[in-house]
Amino acid sequence: MSLEQFKNNVLPVKDKLFRFAYRLLNDEAEAKDVVQEVFIKVWNKRAGLNDLKNTEAWCMTLTKNLSYDKLKSKRVKTTDPLDGHHFQIETRNESPYKSTELKDAMGKINELMRGLPDKQRQVVHLRDVDGFSYKEICDIMKLDMNQVKINLFRARKSLRDNLLKINAYGI
Repeated sequence: MSLEQFKNNVLPVKDKLFRFAYRLLNDEAEAKDVVQEVFIKVWNKRAGLNDLKNTEAWCMTLTKNLSYDKLKSKRVKTTDPLDGHHFQIETRNESPYKSTELKDAMGKINELMRGLPDKQRQVVHLRDVDGFSYKEICDIMKLDMNQVKINLFRARKSLRDNLLKINAYGI
């Protein structure tokens, strides 16, 4: 892999890698360190990267593993997947009432996401926030396709049911 290929294939995913690491570590500096370590590892292994089918999935896997290593070494708890200041709602053309309503809804969703089991929370984040395909999620999380689909289905169903219960209160 040349420097140009590295710039075109690996550097564009740095924001996704950071969000994923930050979600796991809940520490901005640690997440930046993990992303930097991933880039160093990728650069050092650049000769073998042409054999990989999906460089982005491999980078996400490295990010996950390095983040878990940091968590194990420091005994830090994981954090919620949709942190408010890294997952913003676009409210440019909305009225103040609509904007407040959207922020309140996102707050409820964040709270419900924190209550999901770890695998379900990760699968929902990778699929619905970061936009990874099912195959990429399988590669990143080292799960088979059925496990990914089941975790995603259960997480979405739980979120939907809880949101309906919250919003139907008093009706």
